[in-house]
Amino acid sequence: MIDLTNLEHYREGNRLEAKLALGGFPHSVWETYSAFANTAGGIILLGVEERQDHSLHAVDLPAPEKLIEEFWETVSDPQRVSANLLRAEDVQLHIVEWNRIVVITVPEAPPARKPVYLGRDPLLGTYRRSGEGDYRCTPAEVQAMLRAARGAR
Repeated sequence: MIDLTNLEHYREGNRLEAKLALGGFPHSVWETYSAFANTAGGIILLGVEERQDHSLHAVDLPAPEKLIEEFWETVSDPQRVSANLLRAEDVQLHIVEWNRIVVITVPEAPPARKPVYLGRDPLLGTYRRSGEGDYRCTPAEVQAMLRAARGAR
């Protein structure tokens, strides 16, 4: 977990992603969820803006409970996300600088559960994290994860 009282000292990177989320649930969260699960895990912050100097700052989400509800509905739907790796305590509402933000802690998936992908086709919906970006995996990367999963069972 990061020290949310010093949010401005953190930067987006391999294990941290900030989403403003003021206009509703950002669809790009799912690419980040897949990417974190397929690499080393990470933390997604909803209600946090990245300023031009790359510092992070909390903004008050108008309906964080609705975002949390929408997150759980989607992550629990195997037609939309191949694996729900989370426990209840992995999705929390926090108050930072008098603003409500949502903190989602995504663990790395065990080899037997990789790849974690979006939709029904792992070749189209598998992502990995590199730096502060989420990238669609190549077919070769997906096949390597599938082989590793078979070997881990």
